[in-house]
Amino acid sequence: WRVLFSYLKEDAKYEGSKPFENLGYEKNESLRMGVHVFSLALAIKLWNEPHYRKSSYAADVRDNFRNVAVPGTGFPLSILAINKNVTIAFLIFLYPLLCLVAAIGHARRNKDELFKLAYREQLLAPRDWFSLWRINSRLAAWHSLVTRSTDAKEPTEGWHEYAMENKWLFLQKGMKLGVAVSPVLSQPARLCIKHRNEEGGLGIHFFKNALNGGDWIIQEVMENHDDVAKLLPNDAPLSTFRVMTASNMYRIGEARKTEKEDVFPLSCVFRAGRAGASTDHSSILFDVDLKTGTIGRGTTNAQWYQIGKTLGVPWGPPQPIYYHPDSQTKVSGLKIPDFQKRILDVALHAHKVMLPRVPIAGWDVVLSKSNGPCLLEVNLSCNFFRGSFDESKYYQFIHSYFSFCQKQQDQRQQAAAIN
Repeated sequence: WRVLFSYLKEDAKYEGSKPFENLGYEKNESLRMGVHVFSLALAIKLWNEPHYRKSSYAADVRDNFRNVAVPGTGFPLSILAINKNVTIAFLIFLYPLLCLVAAIGHARRNKDELFKLAYREQLLAPRDWFSLWRINSRLAAWHSLVTRSTDAKEPTEGWHEYAMENKWLFLQKGMKLGVAVSPVLSQPARLCIKHRNEEGGLGIHFFKNALNGGDWIIQEVMENHDDVAKLLPNDAPLSTFRVMTASNMYRIGEARKTEKEDVFPLSCVFRAGRAGASTDHSSILFDVDLKTGTIGRGTTNAQWYQIGKTLGVPWGPPQPIYYHPDSQTKVSGLKIPDFQKRILDVALHAHKVMLPRVPIAGWDVVLSKSNGPCLLEVNLSCNFFRGSFDESKYYQFIHSYFSFCQKQQDQRQQAAAIN
């Protein structure tokens, strides 16, 4: 609470603050704690600020939390973001209690771990996918705000590469730069879709192609490449690889290690679609080794999306999954052929040429039967989908960007005061 309240002060700064450094914690652990607690305060400080996707950061939070619930509660988290005061009250009172419950469950599952250590981790430096997603999202919101063009007059203007979350702008820029993006159909200019059994003007829909000024991107349905299809049930959807990449290209002009450090991979997860699903949003999440392309153990975060359900929803993560549950095909231990070239390099190249100024990007890479490796879209307020990553490198990266954003914000405020 002391650290949280100190960061919530109007004149509080991240740059130079080291609230946990002299309390006996290891350097990496104190850094993780500082990043996490500051990110909680950042959610409040950004509350009414413009957001690259919505009218405000708060509006974006409410939109993204509509289908997310703490496992077993059944209540969408958007309720806690109904206004700023409710969110502050949640952080002060309810959040520590939820961490307490999580720590009890964690300590029970890991009998050799002390409850005190489990609670400290849950409260100050959690490793769950949700907390990491929120750190990434808050960084994106703050970074986009402090690097936004000062000449922007409309809410949708001035967001530079953050505009790439617009699926159509993403595909347009990708095609222009020669990046491997999923192909779109130029014809027909307009499309009429009718239900075969509806009458009286019902069941008929018209779509205008985005290439002709419309709102609809018209694409053929792609099929999984054989290297992917063999891991899935026959009626599984197109299944993607979520590749997380990070960019240090804001450091150009400053001292840095090598050009290889400009853009680098953080993690990769294979989203193995479930039988009968339309998309791989319903999937098993298999970790993929960045160095070898070997698929590791699988998991799921479906328990976080059980709106309205309380009974029977597990609080913690499921047991490791090694076989696809719908086909009993073994997935863990298999290696993706040419993983570096067909998956990692596609995402790394796209980050470098399409949005070099954006810190973290989540790419949906697909190995398709007819079009080979290509990108479906990019997510800039992205999550790891429980994939493994180098924690030390990640938190140092977030720390450096938080410091960068603080400097940018201070410079803008000083310039505004002079003007």
